[in-house]
Amino acid sequence: MRDTLPLLDALSFPPIRRAHFEALQVNLTYRCNQRCLHCHVNAGPTRAEAMTDDSLALLHQVIDAHPVQTLDLTGGAPEMHPRFREIVVHARREGLRVIDRCNLTILSEPGYEELAAFLAEQQVEVTASLPCYSRENVDRQRGDGVFEASIAGLLQLNALGYGEEGGGLILNLVYNPQGPTLPPPQAQLEADYKAHLAEDFGIRFNHLLTITNQPIARFGSTLVSKGQFSDYMQLLRDSYRPENLGGVMCRNLISVDWQGYLYDCDFNQMLELPMPLPGLIDRDRAHLRDLLKSTSLDGNPIATRDHCYACTAGQGSSCGGALRD
Repeated sequence: MRDTLPLLDALSFPPIRRAHFEALQVNLTYRCNQRCLHCHVNAGPTRAEAMTDDSLALLHQVIDAHPVQTLDLTGGAPEMHPRFREIVVHARREGLRVIDRCNLTILSEPGYEELAAFLAEQQVEVTASLPCYSRENVDRQRGDGVFEASIAGLLQLNALGYGEEGGGLILNLVYNPQGPTLPPPQAQLEADYKAHLAEDFGIRFNHLLTITNQPIARFGSTLVSKGQFSDYMQLLRDSYRPENLGGVMCRNLISVDWQGYLYDCDFNQMLELPMPLPGLIDRDRAHLRDLLKSTSLDGNPIATRDHCYACTAGQGSSCGGALRD
């Protein structure tokens, strides 16, 4: 796979700084039951990386010590970490909003038959990948049979009360473009998703989140191989909107890798661009243990490269979807 980091210094992204620390996004494992083209983590069934018990103990301490509002669990398939349920229970007991970045097909895997019921019991917010409401498009991006398994997962969650308007069990879907284009307007696409999924399968969900593909990892490597990398970067730069800078997720979120190291976002984690933390003397990477010493991160610089244009192009993009209409 081609390294895109050396290509991400051509356009000079503007500097930004941290606001108030509100969310921890934790990559529990690179192991996944799927292997998707757009995946910026390069996750798959053969990946073995997973957060250790020592790092999990530190994670619990950070949750207890900081007024963190949200624990956002991702991977790979985060549910494949052997202590996933323990992590969820601890965070919910401390009153945190917990998000599970679920690929839906994991709910049909052997050994995970009770997973959906556990998520409902703990009132975990499910943010589920579904790149299209069309079988052909989903299977082309994610593999044969993925659409059918995804629909089965959604029906399973609906049966538990997920996605009901005004209910307490939140089910959001995530859309990624299938090629080097920006996502369409989020509100209109959400309406299309809701209409098609309700008519074809009786499925309901709360919101659709549109996320721009990052020019890194598998997707970035594919762009380079096809000679499309420069054109895609120019599209992102030409679509830059400075008003999106105030809402980018890295201002309030800290990304944690499976080893406990800290990054400004999940994308920087994959590029191995560590979170700048003043005061580090003997190390070049901040770790979870450093959060036990730091009282405030407000105003700290954020590590940026040209891939950051993906989050500020057009309607903007974050783990919470578009930043504006």
